[in-house]
Formats: sequence, structure tokens, C-alpha cells
Amino acid sequence: MMESKIGIRAVTEEDIPLILKLNKENVEVLSPMDEKGAAFFRKWAEKFLVAEVDGQFGAFLIALREGLDYWSENYKWFSSKYPQFLYIDRIVIDEPYRNCGLGRRLYQVLMEHAKNTKVPVVTAEIDTEPVYNDVSLKFHAAMGFQEVGTQYVRDGKIKVSLQAAKITASF
Repeated sequence: MMESKIGIRAVTEEDIPLILKLNKENVEVLSPMDEKGAAFFRKWAEKFLVAEVDGQFGAFLIALREGLDYWSENYKWFSSKYPQFLYIDRIVIDEPYRNCGLGRRLYQVLMEHAKNTKVPVVTAEIDTEPVYNDVSLKFHAAMGFQEVGTQYVRDGKIKVSLQAAKITASF
């Protein structure tokens, strides 16, 4: 069997309908996103990436730098702790492409970008209550993330593990 070709590229306007659909399908573990939100991210994201498998849309990742006027409670928490950071706002992998290495490839591209732009830390959060996201926690640990705090968000309904990965010369 032939090995699939994975490609990582910047988002395009043509990707937005798929991104909104995928975000909606996974909204229980994400913040909602509409066209206005997608436009915000297209304008302000440090990286808004798409992963393709054999030319087919498979995943997306949105990462923001510090210093934005962004409503996310988790982004604000990281802003209060780190003068410079790259915040992974969301990563979503379409169901048929899960466990194909897309998350790892997107994170590798993002960490390489952080290293090249001298950003000392990449941050993310993972839900731990009411649903403990063991798969995501293990993935982040394997990618070098460690818990640096916890907080309740969305009116106290969801507890998140706030995680950070220090960027070094090699990882």
C-alpha cells in the first residue's frame, strides 16, 4: 500500500466553509466560530494552517501571538503569565484523518516557527472536566507540554489544564 502524502499550508478563503463545518462538528470541545470569527483569525493569527492528506483537507490549526485584544479566557490567562508566547487556539482533525499524524505534523511546523521567530513558549489548553481528554493530554505530553496551571471557563462549566512547551534549539 502506498504511503499517504501529508502537506501543511496556509489557510485560503476556499478553506473557510470546511473549517466552519469541522469546527461546528467538534464544538463540544472548542469555542464556536462563525464567518466573523474566521475573518478575525485570518487577520490576526500568527499561523492559520491546513493539513492535507493526498491533497484532501484533513485538519486545521490556529495559533496566536501575545498582545491581541482577544476574548478567550485561556488566552488572557497565558497573557498574564508570559510576555511572549504562541497560543494554540484550536486544532481540529477531521474524523477520517485522525491517527494519521496530522496533529504531530502541525505542531512540529508550529514549534519550528516558534523557534525561528525566537518565541520561547507555545501554549495550549486541554479540557479535563466534565470530560477528561486523555488522548489530548497524552499527545501534548509527548510533544513536550507540561501543565502550568488550571482554571474553570465558560461560567465554571469546564475545567482546563493550561499547558506550555518551552521552545529550545532542538525538540
